[in-house]
Amino acid sequence: MSNLEQEKKYKKIITLLSVIIPLAVAALFGVNLRKLGFNVEPLTFLPPIYATINGLTAIVLIAAVVAIKNGNRKLHEQLNTFAIGCSLLFLLLYIAYHMTSDSTKFGGEGTIKYIYYFILITHIILSIIVIPFVLTTFMRAKLGNFPQHKKIAKFTFPLWLYVAITGVVVYVMISPYYA
Repeated sequence: MSNLEQEKKYKKIITLLSVIIPLAVAALFGVNLRKLGFNVEPLTFLPPIYATINGLTAIVLIAAVVAIKNGNRKLHEQLNTFAIGCSLLFLLLYIAYHMTSDSTKFGGEGTIKYIYYFILITHIILSIIVIPFVLTTFMRAKLGNFPQHKKIAKFTFPLWLYVAITGVVVYVMISPYYA
């Protein structure tokens, strides 16, 4: 199978995942197992863990760029694969938290409230938008289509980095309001 045929096949999978992941997160976000009568402990210890994972993702993404700029393609690939794993782990922990715990309301007033919601909304929107970018960038590298990989990576990196960093910022801003 040629690279073009493989890319077409993977694009279908990427499109499917880019739709299913946000829909699944949105659906599961609205499900609270405790409110449905399940006897589960709230996983209130998870937010600092998944915020740390977001911070680690940001560091790993920067290290991946440094690695490729230094000509270390293997390390670059390993770091990006690890970053994808971190993002997946973040997502699983985030869903687990929201399925077992009540949502925390931001308690800030005035300008800080608008700043928080701006960061939160852009974080959420870009976390959805970045999914096909990450998967396409990764797929192009795996298929050895490095010119196209490099072309899309210029957009993927800053989007993904923004999502990772703002995930930490959102946590820091809302953490005083956790019960």
